[in-house]
Amino acid sequence: MNASIGSGFFNFDFLLNEFCVISFLAKKSGLDERLLVTQLKEGDEAAFKAIVETWQDMVFNTALGIVQNAEDAEDIAQEVFVQVYQSISSFKGDSKFSTWLYRIAITKSLDHERRKKRKKRFAFVKSLFGEESEVVVHPPDFNHPGVLLDKKEDAAALFGAISDLPANQRLAFTLHKVEGLSYQEVSEVMQTTVSSVESLMHRARINLKKALQAYYKENG
Repeated sequence: MNASIGSGFFNFDFLLNEFCVISFLAKKSGLDERLLVTQLKEGDEAAFKAIVETWQDMVFNTALGIVQNAEDAEDIAQEVFVQVYQSISSFKGDSKFSTWLYRIAITKSLDHERRKKRKKRFAFVKSLFGEESEVVVHPPDFNHPGVLLDKKEDAAALFGAISDLPANQRLAFTLHKVEGLSYQEVSEVMQTTVSSVESLMHRARINLKKALQAYYKENG
């Protein structure tokens, strides 16, 4: 593999093409989102089950692309659908249901990350004062669907670099390259313009290229 660790050669575009797009959005033909939403608002349990079955992979993979840990992503996915069930009445239909769902998944994922960082900081402060606690840094879970076993190391480098991007760049990149959304769809999820998404993607590619070049130079 051209971009493998230790090869002495780094091909950024090859690496991106190898792992992106890893799109798992459930796009089922004939699915009537509006009908499901209407039925769920009326308390139809079957409609909720259909929504979960249709979008559970999308929600899980969106969360996984952000938090990079499968167990955490599963917990977040459950929280997302609980919120959908509890707050479906607040969905006014101004956007597609899937767009609304993406926003909830992203918000839950970012909230989870912030809580996790606070816990790590608290554990670190306690350790400074001699408390019997260790700062445990768990490596990201790179068992991301679509990544082959023999490419886990390169995937770890790529997803590690993605996790270090500024929040908006990371979201735009994950939604477009990992989830396979168009720039227009990304702009709707992030509630911004297409030109802003294009700018975020451009800066994300530059930052990722720098980070990965440095990584492969160090590990080459």
